[in-house]
Formats: sequence, C-alpha cells, structure tokens
Amino acid sequence: MQIEQTPLAGVIVITPSRHGDGRGFFSESYSQKALAAHGVSTRFVQDNHSFSKAAGTIRGLHFQAPPHAQDKLVRCGRGALFDVAVDIRRNSSTYGAWFGAELSFENGKQLLVPAGFAHGFVTRQPDTEIIYKCSDHYAPTSEGALAWNDRDVGIKWGLAGRIPILSDKDAQAPLLADLRSPFEYEGA
Repeated sequence: MQIEQTPLAGVIVITPSRHGDGRGFFSESYSQKALAAHGVSTRFVQDNHSFSKAAGTIRGLHFQAPPHAQDKLVRCGRGALFDVAVDIRRNSSTYGAWFGAELSFENGKQLLVPAGFAHGFVTRQPDTEIIYKCSDHYAPTSEGALAWNDRDVGIKWGLAGRIPILSDKDAQAPLLADLRSPFEYEGA
C-alpha cells in the first residue's frame, strides 16, 4: 500500500497494491493495520456508495459538524472522478486551501479526508461510482456545506466549459467567508 502525504496535513492519497493476471486483479482496498503503520487510526463505521449518471456531476462540498464529524476514505468503484478536500479548520495555516486527486477504477487511488475538511467531487465519466468509508454515522442535523465554486477557495474542477450538474442544496451552499466553521485547528 503506497501512502502519499499532501500539502494539507492529514489528507493523504492511498494507492493499494494490485496483483493481477489474465483473469483480472486482486487488491486489498482497506487495511486498518497498514494504515495504522502510517499513523492513521481512524475507526470506520459506515460505508457509502454513490452513483452519478452523467459526467460533470458535482457533489459537495460537504461535511458533518461535531459531535458527528466524519473522516472519509474515498475511492472510485467504476469510472473516474476528481476528489477534493478543503481545509475549514479555523486558525489552520491552510484554512481555505484545497487539494484534489484523480480517482478512477483504473488507478485504484483513494483519498483520506479527515474531519475538519469539506469534501466534494466531480465525475469525469458517465456512470461513475464512488465508494467511501465514514468514521461516524450520517447525522442530518450535523450536515454542512461550502460553495463548490467559491472564488476565494479557487478549486480547479477541470470542467472544460461544461455546466456542472448540481443538487439544489449544493447550488445554494454558503461561501467560505460566510461559513461559521464548527472546526478548530488543533495542531502544533
């Protein structure tokens, strides 16, 4: 399992090994032991599976506030997507900064998005499936969102002029400047 640190502390790219032959491949997509060896001690309690029919579908940027904050381990089961984490921890030196990674069935990469980060993605191909683990159960009263197109955040979604497909909720999410983040940076 390959672990890559990103410019945002706690956000990591994980690439599980694939062992293949003429039949296909086998991959251990999650190993608590392997992640613990890299300092990740998250206990996951829920798996989610999302399907997006059209390329250019944006979901996010979402988070759950404490006491139901969630770490997420995101992978692509079919198709391809661009997965994004935005730091929304008050007093963090990277507050408002984002990191994105291309996740696809082909590359097998995963993104670990810790609590304190808003998470979202855009599909690159039709019929894309997103599978992710969460460290807390879904709690609708703790839901929060950040505008996907906030110019102060400046995510480069790679839409190439395509008009994104959004939910009404995501289209109305607040800007970072208007967000009362429930997260405080707790690092050194």
